[in-house]
Amino acid sequence: MRNIRATRDFSLALRLLLFNQFGIDIGFYLLMPFLAAYLEQGLGMSAALVGLVLGARNLSQQGLFILGGSAADRLGPRVVIITGCTLRTVGFGLFAFGSSLWLLLCASVLTGLAAALFYPAVRTYVALESGDRKAEAFALLNVYATTGSLLGLLLGSVLFLADFRLCAVVAAAVFGVLTIAQAMVLPTHGAPPRGPSATVFADWREACCNRRFLLFCLATTGMFTMENQLYLLLPEGALDASGWKGAAGVLLAAGAIANMLFQLRITRALARNGGGTRWVSSGLVVMGVSFLPPLLVCGSAPPGSTAEALARTLVMVIGSVMLFFGIMVAHPTAMELIPQFGRESLTGTYFGLFYVFSGIAATGGNAVVGRAMDIGKQADLYWLPWVCCLCWGLASAGGVALMYRARMLPGVPVPSGAPVAEGPVVSTGGGQGSSVVKRAAAPVVPVAPAAPKTPSPGKTPKRPTPALEPTANASDGIRQQDAARLPGPARAGDEASDQPPR
Repeated sequence: MRNIRATRDFSLALRLLLFNQFGIDIGFYLLMPFLAAYLEQGLGMSAALVGLVLGARNLSQQGLFILGGSAADRLGPRVVIITGCTLRTVGFGLFAFGSSLWLLLCASVLTGLAAALFYPAVRTYVALESGDRKAEAFALLNVYATTGSLLGLLLGSVLFLADFRLCAVVAAAVFGVLTIAQAMVLPTHGAPPRGPSATVFADWREACCNRRFLLFCLATTGMFTMENQLYLLLPEGALDASGWKGAAGVLLAAGAIANMLFQLRITRALARNGGGTRWVSSGLVVMGVSFLPPLLVCGSAPPGSTAEALARTLVMVIGSVMLFFGIMVAHPTAMELIPQFGRESLTGTYFGLFYVFSGIAATGGNAVVGRAMDIGKQADLYWLPWVCCLCWGLASAGGVALMYRARMLPGVPVPSGAPVAEGPVVSTGGGQGSSVVKRAAAPVVPVAPAAPKTPSPGKTPKRPTPALEPTANASDGIRQQDAARLPGPARAGDEASDQPPR
């Protein structure tokens, strides 16, 4: 109920996008987890061809995220969202009715391209539409996505027993309905005014030259590597520990329930306690530590009784829920920070580039963890992949913590007198008879108010001489800002006064 009430507080456009994310994940998990089994068992394809079809989707998706983000900036996110859903409808329809290799490759590329268009555009729309409630909006997006993925898996498991083509038809129907709903209801949210860059390549160059953003992408690689273990390491660990094939579903169900119950509470609690930015590294630590409980049960002999199997499954559930809690802390704030690294007109480009990095990180991380799993089995070192994930989490948390302490993250308050950058002086009046002298992207220097003097009897009090305040010409490009707002670190291509209050 808390999630539903919070959803109602947002605009119609955001409510539609939240429901849209729910439907997108239902449709995706209706089909994709069962595609490899269908290609191998239903169509008799070799493992190499199965890998080719699945790899085509991943390559087209991860490699084209930046194009989807730039399209959202240039054309507006609404057009790109509708186009992405349309392509996914066509792609899933081809999976239902196509059996040749070329049709399947075409379907795979279309679904990957659809995701590359859809995800950056949706995040761009949410960031532009939610105002100062970005973290809460992304938290709800996470809730709807997790819930949709769980329902999609459950429904897909039932339909796959009947026929894989039925899974594909139902998924395509879901995407078709969502496409029509977006075309009819989703308001147009035009692209923000363009900045100095005139070409797409100039936009990419500006984003790729933003050192703070690139460091943030590098620091958060562990988040996506650990999150992907919900589908690689944890299911295999649960199977080995309990001897039950359905244990992996229990882990996902427990995490999804925890996400529905606590995601919004956690996001709001972080906002009340210094803002989510200061807690991102803590969430990454929790994600890393979540791989320690499985060490208690993995690599041991098969369970000797049902009670022992249940106890081991419970230990794995604890690790899975801890991983979800870490995601609930870190992920919404990370999404909130991404557009703040650059100009508003490049919001989609920054999301697209971030997804490119996250895709590379997830692929490379899965390769490392998979290799650790193989070595662990061969050398009887079952703890190796779990410790590897722990190290990913701690290293990622350390990187984000260093950026926070160095005030390289958007929204981190800069203390008085801390050097930020040089700029013309702007003076604004403060409350309680005080005044604050500010520099654009420069230290905030408090000026103590002069103590009022009591005039002696019989003397006429002198009027104080007005203080000379430096002013900014229009050519300086300086905007006045409220004295109650302290500027954060300067964003790329923008003034410090653009930092939202935390």
